[in-house]
Amino acid sequence: MTQQNASAQAPIPTFHSFAEFYPYYLSEHVNDTSRRLHYIGSLLVLSLLALVLFTQSWWWLLALPVAGYGFAWVGHFFFEKNKPATFKYPLYSFMGDWVMLKDALTGRIRF
Repeated sequence: MTQQNASAQAPIPTFHSFAEFYPYYLSEHVNDTSRRLHYIGSLLVLSLLALVLFTQSWWWLLALPVAGYGFAWVGHFFFEKNKPATFKYPLYSFMGDWVMLKDALTGRIRF
């Protein structure tokens, strides 16, 4: 069994803070393609928000979850081969997406 398959089958541990959660979050995003799909989704969300504010076409807000989670879940299911932590830790996972993007843009982790 590969390490990637082992993590896909292991239960998600319990976390009591985002500081505890974030190293686990990064360990679930080791595949470069998956991480890049997360970045694309997050940057698309920011672009859609700018579009909404600029055009005041509020119906574009409906596309936010599709853009953000769609790319991320493709990364998890097809490249990481694991279950997104969003299902157990939605807030921490949401925060992790943005911190991981910030860390990539600032050079702390691979883009």
